[in-house]
Amino acid sequence: METLEPLIAEHPFFRDLPREYIHLITGCASNVRFDAGQYLFREEDEANQFYLIRQGKIAVEVFTPQQGRLLIQTMGAGEVLGWSWLVPPYKWRFDSRAIELTRAISMDGKCLRAKCEDDPRLGYELFKRFSAIIAERLHATRLQMLDIYGTSE
Repeated sequence: METLEPLIAEHPFFRDLPREYIHLITGCASNVRFDAGQYLFREEDEANQFYLIRQGKIAVEVFTPQQGRLLIQTMGAGEVLGWSWLVPPYKWRFDSRAIELTRAISMDGKCLRAKCEDDPRLGYELFKRFSAIIAERLHATRLQMLDIYGTSE
């Protein structure tokens, strides 16, 4: 039986994570695929996973009644999708759908939260990695807003 451990260890998000943690979190992982147009999640749905994107493209969107779907970000291979599993109330804040056939590793957030409670060092390591992603996405959103609204002089 093949394990996802080598794929997880090679993913940029988990690169350099101690081998014992890779082994531990592999128990929370499963292989998934999404066809073009298929939603991974919808805003306000329960958020109990995140995804290590291996292949394909994902759109992160928000729906507005006036304009329909607005693209927030496009993500691809080597990126991590989703941090809402980490922050109560564990609800998705956006929609996400596959733009093309996408293969990913789904990480079970409930499983990981339990492992982090049992091993606070693992929790802290994951928190540092996700904090960097959250900060990067906040910065990208800020730049996007400046493009849309410009600056007043």
